[in-house]
Amino acid sequence: MSDRIDLQALAERESEQVEWKEAVADEQDVVKTLVAFANDRANLGGGYVVCGARESRDGEGFARVELVGMGSADCKRVEGKVLAICRDQVSPPLAPRVEELRTEDPARRILVFVMPQTGRAHQLRLRNGETHHYIRVARTTQQARNGLLLDLLTLRGEREPWDRRPCGSASIADLDLVALRDTLQRLGRFDPQAGIEPHLSDEQTIHALVPSLCVREPLSGELRPRNFAILLFGREIQRFIPGACTYFSLYPGPDRSEPHAERHELAGTLLEQARRVLELLDVQAYTAFDKTDRAMPNAVRYPLRALQEAAVNALVHRSYEEAEPTRITAFSDRIEVMSPGPLPLGVDPVAWREGRAGARWRNQSLAWLLNRLQIAQGEGQGIPTIVRTMREEGCPPPTFEANEGQVLCTLPAHPRHALARSHRAVETALSLGDFEHARGLLEPLVARDPLGFRTALLFAEVHRVLRDPAPVRRFVDEHRDHLPALPASALLALAEALLASPQPLRSDEERASELYQLAAAGHHELLDARRVAVGLKRYDRPARALEFIRTQLQRHPEWADDAGLIQIQGDALIGQAKRCSETGNNRSLPPATRRRAWEDCRRYLNQAEPLLRRAQALRPDAGLLSQIERNLAFLSLLRKKATR
Repeated sequence: MSDRIDLQALAERESEQVEWKEAVADEQDVVKTLVAFANDRANLGGGYVVCGARESRDGEGFARVELVGMGSADCKRVEGKVLAICRDQVSPPLAPRVEELRTEDPARRILVFVMPQTGRAHQLRLRNGETHHYIRVARTTQQARNGLLLDLLTLRGEREPWDRRPCGSASIADLDLVALRDTLQRLGRFDPQAGIEPHLSDEQTIHALVPSLCVREPLSGELRPRNFAILLFGREIQRFIPGACTYFSLYPGPDRSEPHAERHELAGTLLEQARRVLELLDVQAYTAFDKTDRAMPNAVRYPLRALQEAAVNALVHRSYEEAEPTRITAFSDRIEVMSPGPLPLGVDPVAWREGRAGARWRNQSLAWLLNRLQIAQGEGQGIPTIVRTMREEGCPPPTFEANEGQVLCTLPAHPRHALARSHRAVETALSLGDFEHARGLLEPLVARDPLGFRTALLFAEVHRVLRDPAPVRRFVDEHRDHLPALPASALLALAEALLASPQPLRSDEERASELYQLAAAGHHELLDARRVAVGLKRYDRPARALEFIRTQLQRHPEWADDAGLIQIQGDALIGQAKRCSETGNNRSLPPATRRRAWEDCRRYLNQAEPLLRRAQALRPDAGLLSQIERNLAFLSLLRKKATR
């Protein structure tokens, strides 16, 4: 008996290396875990199975070991049966070290099986006669199937890496020698004097990391291309490697339920597939321009570099032993890149998801060649590059998922592009007259992007058409402190929506007046400047509208001949004159006050008339001309009152 093992130290280790068992009902379960530790797919050095100790957590969530222990009879039974199964039912047999640890109860012991990595691939024969390999996946012991089993056998040297193996019934005649020569020239490895023949042997290598393109069969002596050579230079690679193709699918919506979609089935060599995939992805990396965002007016939907890294990683590091295609699927809000098979051997899943994993090549020859051809990166730079470029472009962070069947990389679109599709849906509903549907589409959009320029415009437009100011009223009150950040056109649209009902509430007129005043600040397009001036004139003092127009004309001298702006200026002056006439008619005021009011009235009228005549001479459209004529008629009537 020994106390050399510190159970508390074991509790602080990665769970992949320790299995805690309070009681042992089936010794075969213990052996499964010992086989997994001996196989040690994660290269952690092996592990421990601790019987009679229970793992729990303290109040702060840290690991804690409760030493329950087992009686003497149980310890002997478990030890004897486990060692017997390891000797008789495991191939090659195992001989774990066994240690007993004391507990506070002298009648109970902790039994620890210590199983170092053996460098072999072990399998266990079960009671039903089936034989399986087992591996450790995070906290659990699992049967190694499909790609995981092949990875284990390759790791333990019982199988050569897939890309180096000879390709079945393929021969040198199945290689495209022109494509091979062109690639060798690009790599600087082609000798015109010797030609291509030396590379079609089992002796000539391209690089220390890349074996010869061909290998000689032991019995027949016939040369067979290796798998990587068929992938890169084969004439019909899918005939020899069924899953070696790529499906590129485009869905207009956020899932596969859309009735219409576009799919490209990309065959050809891996080099041809990579080039075609990059061309298709290039279309997805377009830019959206938002002039209201001065910090970042240009926003790419996806960084092209991130798309390239994700796609090429999928092609290079996938398992080609799976008869499944590489799948790249573009939805309206994301792109998913799926490569068949688990993560390459030795890659820590947590470090991989966080972009901290080092370089691990499943297909070393493919990775080296595509790296030298400047299609792929080496040294584990792919995931960090994806994470960094997505962050730099303002896109949501990518997500990475992996299991024994596939590796999935998801790249979310830039929020501006995701919103653009929602905006288009609302605009379509508006154009079709389906206003209630447009309102329904707006609810989640406003919740997600309440102060977005287009969102606010559409929100105002929908409720203006519906003549329902209540939601606009709530919106203005809820976001009052942030309204100055909206551009003038959005503020004007909100004001007009508040006033769209046949009889606006006085409180809505006050809110609209506030919005017009906010809209008056900053720079404007001509159309917005007219709308601001009209709003200020109608729901605020006309003097404020006149001051606004003067400021705009100073900033934009080219607007001096705009009939619409001149008409609004004249109309505002008539409004000032009307207010003065009302003061002049108020007999409760002192005569001197009334006399000054009539003088101001005449002065405003004298300023307004030449402006309106000038606007009339500019030959505006019929609607504006009619408004100018009404202004002039009212001016004439008011002048008669002012001269009495």
